[in-house]
Amino acid sequence: MSQETETGNEEPENKGPEAPLEPELVIDEAESDSEKLQRELADANEQVLRVQAEMQNVRRRTQRDVENAHKFALDKFVSALLPVVDNLERALSTIDGDDEGQKPVAEGLQLTLKSFVDALTNFKVEQGDPAGQPFDADLHQAVSMLPSADIEANTVIDVFQKGYTLHGRLVRPAMVTVSKAP
Repeated sequence: MSQETETGNEEPENKGPEAPLEPELVIDEAESDSEKLQRELADANEQVLRVQAEMQNVRRRTQRDVENAHKFALDKFVSALLPVVDNLERALSTIDGDDEGQKPVAEGLQLTLKSFVDALTNFKVEQGDPAGQPFDADLHQAVSMLPSADIEANTVIDVFQKGYTLHGRLVRPAMVTVSKAP
């Protein structure tokens, strides 16, 4: 209990001598706190850089996907129209060029075919006619093989159906006959 003095004031209880903080301990704690904060700051900066890089990659992928969607949106439409071109070419091949009665029909078919092919070309659809070229399994579909001593092996001899690409991507392979060694 506390004792009262003559003035009536209470004396504080004696709790013992307070231990003074050692200056070296305070400096060590401050340095460790500082190092900890700097590590956390470096980690946070690294994480921000990684997030920024990831966002940039997402933007690039999205932009590339949008460009491809624009480029190849016509893929199915072009595939549906190619038989029309084939039929026009077949019709032209059956017309007798010497018959005066069929010349106007032949001219009309030629003009129609030309305008059709020009329209496809305007939309980056390229026609491939591989006759005489080496066989390429990525662009050609071999329908048959014929032995030939005159022509080098794996060379396209005849084209049944032309191949088409859209912006360099294959829409339809060319159907071809390929030479083989006798």
